[in-house]
Formats: sequence, C-alpha cells, structure tokens
Amino acid sequence: MVRALVYLGIILLGLCVSPFLAGNKGYLYIALGDYQAETSIVFAFIALIIFYSLLQVVEFVVVWVLNLILGSRLLPEKWRKKAARKHTLMGALALAEEDWPAAEKAMVKGAEKGEIPALNLLAAARAAQHQNNISARDEYLAKAELEPLAVKAVSTTRTRYLLQQGELDLAREELEKLNPTSKSKVPVLKLAVDLYQAQQDWQALKLILPIVSKKQILTEEAFNTLSLETNISLLQSASKTNEQELEKCWHWLSRGERKQADYIAEYAIGLSHFDQKEQAIKLLQKQLKAAPSKPIFEALSQVLLPADVEAKKQLLTLESHFEDNVDYQICLAKLYQQNHDYHNAKIWWQKACYLQDDITNLYALADAQEHQGELNRALQTRRNAAKM
Repeated sequence: MVRALVYLGIILLGLCVSPFLAGNKGYLYIALGDYQAETSIVFAFIALIIFYSLLQVVEFVVVWVLNLILGSRLLPEKWRKKAARKHTLMGALALAEEDWPAAEKAMVKGAEKGEIPALNLLAAARAAQHQNNISARDEYLAKAELEPLAVKAVSTTRTRYLLQQGELDLAREELEKLNPTSKSKVPVLKLAVDLYQAQQDWQALKLILPIVSKKQILTEEAFNTLSLETNISLLQSASKTNEQELEKCWHWLSRGERKQADYIAEYAIGLSHFDQKEQAIKLLQKQLKAAPSKPIFEALSQVLLPADVEAKKQLLTLESHFEDNVDYQICLAKLYQQNHDYHNAKIWWQKACYLQDDITNLYALADAQEHQGELNRALQTRRNAAKM
C-alpha cells in the first residue's frame, strides 16, 4: 500500500514538473582536455540512469560468475558434509532402535566430515561395546580423545566400559585420571562408587561416601545400605589385622553410627579376637538391655564360649522378656550347640521354628534331632524344609 502511494506521488510529481521541463530544457557543457560535449539536462540525467543500471548489471554478472567458480570447487565438500549429516541421523536412529551394527557403521561414516566428529566416535564406541568389539571400541575412543574438549568424556566412557568388561585394574587407572572429588560430575562419582564396590576398596569408598551423601547421588535407602556394607567390611577387615586398627576404624565412625546395633555387634566380635572378651560381653549386654536386636543376638552366639557360664546364665534369665523373640531362641540354640548339648539345642531350635518357619532353622533342628537319634523326625523336618 505504501509503495503504491510512493509510485503515485512520483507520477503526479512528474506530471507537474514535465511542462516546466518541456519549456526549459537547459543544457550541460562538459569539457575534458580537447574533448567537448554539450547536451540537455534531461538527456544527461537519462544517460546517467542508464549508465548506473549497466554498472549494476555488470556487477551482478561478475559476482554470479565468481560464486559459480568458487561453488563448483567447494561442491564436493558440501556433498560430503551433507552426506555426513545424513549418516549421523541414520546412526542416531539406529542407536534408538538398538541396531548396534548399523549404528556403528553409520556413525563412523558420519564422523569423516561431520560437524562434531567426537560425538559420532563416542556413539560408534558405544555401539561397538554392545557388540563386544573391544578393539574397534578402543580405536574410536582414541580418535575421539584427540578433541581437547572431549578428553574427560572419553575417559569417563572408557572407565565405564572397562568396568562392564571386568577389567577392574585398568578401569581404576582410568578413574584415577578423573580424580573423583566433590567438584567431580555425578557420572564420575557414580562410576567411582561402582568401581570401589567391585574392587571391595572399602577405604576409598568410605572417603567418598560424604560426597555421595551431599550430592544425593543415591536414594536414602541405597545410601544407608552402602554405608552399612562399607563400615561393616572395614570393621571385619580391621578385626583380622590388629587391635589398633580396630580402634581406629571404630572411632572413624560417627557418634550416631557408634550407637547402631550392627556396628556394636561387629566391634564386639572384633574385640573378642584380641583378648578383650569381657569388654565385648559387657558392650553386648548393655546394648541388649537398651535395644535388643538381631545383630546383638548373633554377636552373642559368636562371642560367648562354653566357658562363659555366668554370661549364659544372665542370658537365660531374660527368657520371659524375649519369649516371642525368634533371634533370642536362635542365639540360645547356637550356644547349646557349641557345648554339644543337642538336647537343649533341639528344644530352642523347636521354639525358633515355632515362632518363624525358616529353612536354616529347620535344617539346624534336623541336625539336632539326628544327634539325638530321632532319625524319622529329622527326616520329616528336612522334608518340611525342602517344601519351603
């Protein structure tokens, strides 16, 4: 609309000015050296417009020819880049479909002239890993590592693949390059947790647990399970070393952890290995009065020996308090079994089986019955256990 109005204004202006120009053409005199030219202003103006138009046409032709020449030279490169984008797309679709051979082939082709070759190579390495093609996988990762920005990503990927492959030592060497700390990314920390668990390196796992908790990498339940496994394993390892190591490990636990039954039980078992049985028994009895639990009863059955008559008597006096506690029954059954008192062991195993049907308890009861010469009952008990 605006353009039409402009054109209309120009036409009206021409109609108004044309009578004036028709009567007053004027003239233009040009002298250049020995050459002279004289013409009207209207003709000079029209000639100037035509000259400018021809100049624009020549410029357009020159630019078009140059673009044609340069484009013909770079045309194969454009084709290659276009083909690389196509191969990358096909590789991504194959990855989504988990068609690993097709994905590997397409991603390798796309990496040749792709915009981000490291990305294609990492995807090809993933496809090769799923095909258990280790040599090709390592080759792709080595090429991708040439990109400076991809070094950490490649190292993380290589660590994960080595862990999946079962090459724990090589995976640990690669993980050390990443140096897992509080500043590390979540995938690196997850890899560290998985690798330390696989290697049973509880010391390293203990050091990284606070970071795992702070960044909430694991669920609360999973973290508590991992923390329990780590601390128990450290206490068990210290119990096999010396008393100083056991004390060091015990005080490495937080104040709250030192009040948990699982750790108290394992610590007491460790103390009993180093001529600290009295202290171990006192610790367990104190915990038994405060909060009886399965770990405490299991620890008592391991710490108490036939010679600890007084401790057993104190344990028997608690029968009325724990008559419905299956762990208490199992503990006493094991203690009598240590003394080869199979008669009383059978009685307590029967109580335990009455409270809770358990395969282990049934087989233990069958063993006690066999020692008592009750072969038919023992056979029936084993059948009951087999049915479970």
